[in-house]
Amino acid sequence: MTTRTSAALLNEPGGAPRIGARDVLPPIGDQVLIRVAAAPITPLDRLCATGRSYFGVPVTPYVPGVQGVGTVEAGPIPAGTPVWFATTAGMQPGDGSMRSVVVAELRDVVGLPAGADPVLVGALGLSAVAAWVAMTGPGELAAGDRVLVLGAGGVVGQAGIQLARGAGAARVIAVARSAAAREQALRLGADAAVAIEASDDVDALAARMAAATDGPVDLVLDPLFGVPAAAAARNLRGGGRLVNLGSSAGETSPIDSSTIRSRQLQIRGYTNNALSADQRRDALTHVVAEVVAGRLTVDHQRVPLADVAQVWDRIGPRVVLVP
Repeated sequence: MTTRTSAALLNEPGGAPRIGARDVLPPIGDQVLIRVAAAPITPLDRLCATGRSYFGVPVTPYVPGVQGVGTVEAGPIPAGTPVWFATTAGMQPGDGSMRSVVVAELRDVVGLPAGADPVLVGALGLSAVAAWVAMTGPGELAAGDRVLVLGAGGVVGQAGIQLARGAGAARVIAVARSAAAREQALRLGADAAVAIEASDDVDALAARMAAATDGPVDLVLDPLFGVPAAAAARNLRGGGRLVNLGSSAGETSPIDSSTIRSRQLQIRGYTNNALSADQRRDALTHVVAEVVAGRLTVDHQRVPLADVAQVWDRIGPRVVLVP
């Protein structure tokens, strides 16, 4: 039977979603009906909603939300099971997590252990997955590595600091624009924090990084690109790895050829979209285990779903909508 539910509806690309009513069809086959407990607003959600992403203009109206956390109500998973789930909202036709009830495909659902905070898991979610897999996959993170984390104020950066430390990194250096983000990075386990100034060129920022790294680094986690990536590359050891998973500081970067060639640097790209469902599940399971153990957290704000229009473009800690 079709169920009428409350949902955040995006009626046209470029606008903010607003609360409305949306039908939910009953699950069929391997689909799972989930009562939503937490739905984060992520950069990918906002990008898809603009209609300017490489996925194209979304079919509207639709419910945004590429991930969420909730409790199973019906389907091939026992009712009452807490789960994390992914959707393709904004990337393909269909609705996402920003609603009170959602239907998800079984392959996109991951069971959660008892005691996992749904709002915190929702806040971390795919961003923490990206930090973990980028570092341990193309980044080849190993115990004893020195790790430089760019964009330490964002969810990827905050998660990267803690996950690198948990994996045995010998030294973790955080790089962020705001003083508050740098202070938070130190609380989360970074050994040092480096400021990015608006006036920075590559030379100035590279020198500031060098003063904090206490020697060349093995790995750079880079969700920024731009000048910060170029400065970080100068602080890599010979054969060191820079893994890029974003472009918050610029779509291009002035990384010079001599730096890459003279040190035989490994500059690699990463996207969650390349993960199989099993790889994503394994990474998410690791992230949640760190959450439950009290070793992983992130700044976030819990906001009622009804307030989605007011917080859609909010800058700061990750917003997690709660129906």
